[in-house]
Amino acid sequence: MPFASLHDWNLSPGDAIALQKRLARRVERTDRLDTVRHLGGVDIGFEDGGETTRAAIVVLAWKGDAEAGLEVVEEVVHREPTRMPYIPGLLSFREIPAALGAFDKLDTWPELVMVDGQGIAHPRRLGVASHLGLWLDLPTIGVAKSRLCGRHTEPGPARGDWTPLVDGPDDEVIGAVLRSRVKVKPIFVSPGHRVSLSTALAWVTACLRRTKLPEPTRLADRLASRRGQ
Repeated sequence: MPFASLHDWNLSPGDAIALQKRLARRVERTDRLDTVRHLGGVDIGFEDGGETTRAAIVVLAWKGDAEAGLEVVEEVVHREPTRMPYIPGLLSFREIPAALGAFDKLDTWPELVMVDGQGIAHPRRLGVASHLGLWLDLPTIGVAKSRLCGRHTEPGPARGDWTPLVDGPDDEVIGAVLRSRVKVKPIFVSPGHRVSLSTALAWVTACLRRTKLPEPTRLADRLASRRGQ
């Protein structure tokens, strides 16, 4: 499915930061989802000492409930030269160009996408999941392994326990710290685009199996980390 160009990628760090602030105002934090028949999982890796970006997408058929399971229907890997060096807070400018190349190869278009990274849980409220959601005009959820910004208390010990991730002087809720597996460090879930926090948590929880990460990003992470494929 084609997607419209949102902006140029050849930007200085200062221009990229200014663009993030403008784009963050366009992010939708309430639900606007179609019926979800397919879920996408996205993860990005790097090869050649960071010179090559490797984007992986896994598309799974959603069978209507957590018990029915998830079936992989498509996997795509796309490589291209890395466009921006690693700069804290600007990771989406480094990762998304390759992700868009991977989406361009898909035959099965997902209605909801989980991204290994932050959504609005970002200092300028535009992490990779939010930025990608704006490009694709798709509902997205950020599922990160570590905290980028914000404050939180420790979630309870049981699987599914969570506590709000808050930031700023007014304690703005920007995500949730979710215990996805007993006795394992929590993950950080945040709305990306066109998804509320409660809906993001519901979907991530529904896609948990025996591991720490929900199936879409777990499988994308595995695909992104392979070499020579």
